[in-house]
Amino acid sequence: MSVFLDFEASSLSKHSYPIEVAWVFEDGRARSFLIKRIPGWTDWSSEAEALHGISREQLARDGVDVSTIVSEMVETLADHDLSASAPSWDGKWLSALLRAAGNPSHELRLRKSDEAFLDLAKEVAGSSVSDKDIEDFVSDIIERTEPSSPPHRALPDALLELDRWKLVREEARDLQAKRP
Repeated sequence: MSVFLDFEASSLSKHSYPIEVAWVFEDGRARSFLIKRIPGWTDWSSEAEALHGISREQLARDGVDVSTIVSEMVETLADHDLSASAPSWDGKWLSALLRAAGNPSHELRLRKSDEAFLDLAKEVAGSSVSDKDIEDFVSDIIERTEPSSPPHRALPDALLELDRWKLVREEARDLQAKRP
């Protein structure tokens, strides 16, 4: 089953760490956590805080221990197709979270959501639609659904990817039905 995952982080520096994670399954089941900082995670950007609105105090108060989060993630997500809109960044924070809990950094792997959208569109539309048309089709959906002001929170960002996935599936059915 497809699952869309997103992180928010302390900054975009190489020393950043994850502060929020959320995932949503293609059937709509979702989970979200604020992440309690561990010793060694010290990087912080006030600019990033202004974007996501999550303070250090909120993390200290409401954050969940990394071991609890990772345990649920591995148990819940291990056998699913995990995608993220920015897998290089989200993968970095996923690896940091896994390592912080003592797990292998590549225990869970992400791919780019766009790839999941392309695979779904090809599957639904069938072989009568060219790869170029499928790529243009998916690009158009992504452009049309780009929010004017992104929420910069993990769950809304993951839900946006799910909404795109559903739209690709729905419109690919229509595309396939129009083909001779």
